[in-house]
Amino acid sequence: MRVMVVDDEESMRHMLSVILKKEGYDVVAFEDGERALSYLDREDFDFILCDIRMPGMDGLSFLRALARRDHSATVIMMSAYGTIDTAVECMKLGAYDYISKPFKTDEVILTLKKAEERERLKRENTRLKDAIKKDYDYRNIFTEDERMLEILDLVRKVASYNTTVLITGESGTGKELIARAIHYSGSRSGGAFIAVNCGAIPASLLESELFGHVRGAFTDAHRNKAGLFQEAEGGTIFLDEVGELPMELQVKLLRVLQEGEIRRVGDTRSIRIDTRVVAATVKDLKEEVREGRFREDLYYRLNVIEIRLPPLRERRKDIPGLARLFVERYSKKFGKQIKGISDEAMGVLLGYNWPGNIRELENVMERAVILEEGDTIGVDTLPIVDRVESTGGEIMHTDDLSIKKAQEMVERILIKRALERTKGNKTKAAELLEISHRALLYKIKSYGL
Repeated sequence: MRVMVVDDEESMRHMLSVILKKEGYDVVAFEDGERALSYLDREDFDFILCDIRMPGMDGLSFLRALARRDHSATVIMMSAYGTIDTAVECMKLGAYDYISKPFKTDEVILTLKKAEERERLKRENTRLKDAIKKDYDYRNIFTEDERMLEILDLVRKVASYNTTVLITGESGTGKELIARAIHYSGSRSGGAFIAVNCGAIPASLLESELFGHVRGAFTDAHRNKAGLFQEAEGGTIFLDEVGELPMELQVKLLRVLQEGEIRRVGDTRSIRIDTRVVAATVKDLKEEVREGRFREDLYYRLNVIEIRLPPLRERRKDIPGLARLFVERYSKKFGKQIKGISDEAMGVLLGYNWPGNIRELENVMERAVILEEGDTIGVDTLPIVDRVESTGGEIMHTDDLSIKKAQEMVERILIKRALERTKGNKTKAAELLEISHRALLYKIKSYGL
C-alpha cells in the first residue's frame, strides 16, 4: 500500500521512510504541503502521514485543501505540540487519527494497521451494499407477466420520490421484495432498509420498538433507546402487515406521516425524522375502514401509491422461469449438479394452484433439490404431486380462461417431450405430434425451444 509522508524535518521523513518500507509500504516523502498536494493531483495514495507545524502551508491548511480534492487517502496527523483541541480540529477536518511526537515505531505501525483494517471494512461494506442493491434492483426481478412488468415500471417511477407506498397482495406474493426494490432502486439506497412485521410484535412493545423510549419511561427502560423510525433515518422503513396496527398506534403513525416527526415513549418533545414509509398488508384495508378497525385518514395517507401484486396462479407464465431460478439457487447452495426440471414435473408445477404463492414455490423447489438424486427434477420429488388431479390436468386448474394461452402451454410441453423422445430429430418429432415438419419448425422458433 502507498503512503505519503509530509514533514518539514528531514530526519523525520527519513526515519518514517525506513520504518514503513521495512514493513512493506511504498513510501513517498515531501517537505511541504504545497508540493504534496501537487503530487496528489497526479498520483493516488492509501495513507497520508502529515505533520501539523510546518512553514508555509501547515497541516490544518493541508487538510482543508485536501477536503476540496477528490481523494480516498486516509490521513493521520502528527505533532510534538498537539493538544486535545488540535486533535479534535484535525478530526473535524477529516483526519482519521492523531499521533503525538515523539512516538514509538510500533505506535505508527499499529495506527496504520488499524487504518488498513478500517479501509478493508469500508470496502467490504461498500461491496456488500452494492451486491444487495444489485440483488434487489427492480431490473433484476424475474418476470414475463405483463401485469408484473407494469408493476416494475411503476416501481421505477416511484423509487426516487419520498411518497408513501402501500403494497397489497396475498401472503407469499413478494411484497417485501417489491418494497426492497423501491428502496434500492431509488435515491435512498445508501440508507438503511428496516423491515418491521407489525403483527409479530406484541402491542405493548410495538410503540417503543417503532418510536423508541427515554430512560424511566417504564419499568425496564434503564436507558434512552432510539426506535426503528430513527434507525431508518435517510432510508426506508417497511411496515409489513400494517393492518395489524392497534388503533392507538394508528394515530401516532398518522402523525409521523403528516408532520414528519416522532415522539419517544416518555418524552416531552418531538424529533424530526427523514424516513420513507412503505407499508404492506394482506388485508382489504377498505373493508377494515368500513368495519371501523382501521382509520380512514391513515388509509389515505398510506395509499398515495398502491401496488397490487397478483397471486402466482394468475401469472402462470412465470412459474417455469421462477422454478428454474430456485433450482439453480439451491443446487449451488447444496452443492448439487441438477441441470433442469422434467416435462412431467413442470406440468405438475403448472397445474398446481399455489395458495402459498412464490414462497411456496421456492420451498417446493428447495425440497426437490435436496431429495433429487439425479440431474433432473422429477415428479417423485415434488410434494404437491398428489394435489394435482392428473398429469394432463394442469391446464384445467388454471384460473386463466384463455384458450389460446392454454393451447400454447400444451403445445410447448408436448413438443419438448417429442424432441426428447426422438433425441432432437425434428422429422420424427413432427410425426409423433401429427403435424408437418414446417409447422414444427415454426412452433419451435415461436416458443423459443
